[in-house]
Amino acid sequence: MKIFPHAKIILLVLIVTLFSACGYKQSSKFAREAIGEKISTSVIISSQDPENTVAIKDAVDGAILEVFHASLTTRELSDAHLILKISNPVYAPTQYDANGFIVAYRTTVTLNITKQKDGSSKNYAVNGTYDFNINPNAVITDQERFDAIKYSSEKAIKSFVAKASADGARETKPKE
Repeated sequence: MKIFPHAKIILLVLIVTLFSACGYKQSSKFAREAIGEKISTSVIISSQDPENTVAIKDAVDGAILEVFHASLTTRELSDAHLILKISNPVYAPTQYDANGFIVAYRTTVTLNITKQKDGSSKNYAVNGTYDFNINPNAVITDQERFDAIKYSSEKAIKSFVAKASADGARETKPKE
């Protein structure tokens, strides 16, 4: 049985029509509408753990470029300014070996993000986690700690993106 030769083209046109007809928008578009095209960031330095501030700043800036598809700029030129503060990371054991030694940890990072836009501000508290293994009866190295904070911060930022997208969807919803 020979399949209709233009079936793939017709199917593609139907799918494109379906998505354009129902008003589908990517969540990053809603997030961009809630935050803007030009974003500036600042991170409040933790006196207990200043090294992690650099990791958080890098993770935030990377997420803005990757997820929001927005430009990083100075505060004066920005549509929105994000102020980030990290709580102390929590390391909880998640797995033990047969001798009772910890072999895996979960790092949880809480970011408090204040979004300042158009003279108003909104606070967000978001969490991110990251699981990692260590050798039995070993101490968490600085590199493992740095990576755990970086990756859990990236997850927290993605959670912030989801919340910002929801805010953007609510703001653009037609009023009845």
